[in-house]
Amino acid sequence: MNQHFIIIGAVLLILAFLIGVKKQTWLLSGFNQQRVSDKDKLAKIIGIYNLVMGLLLIAGGFINHPDAQILFPILLVGYVVLLGYVNIKMVK
Repeated sequence: MNQHFIIIGAVLLILAFLIGVKKQTWLLSGFNQQRVSDKDKLAKIIGIYNLVMGLLLIAGGFINHPDAQILFPILLVGYVVLLGYVNIKMVK
């Protein structure tokens, strides 16, 4: 059991709730949320991504598989892709 995955997954689940449900976009750094035209769509996209990655990290924490380490690069690349999408397509 990998406690680091479980802790980071729990943090991502908390962020998914705060961003996706409570629409607290001020928690997003680098997403240029002041210039985003549709803040609800921004909150939904980031909230769903955090939810999925949080669940994957928690599942990866309970499953002792050597290939579970690939989840961190996937997490980082996903954030970079989301950052690019938001700053290119959703900014006024």
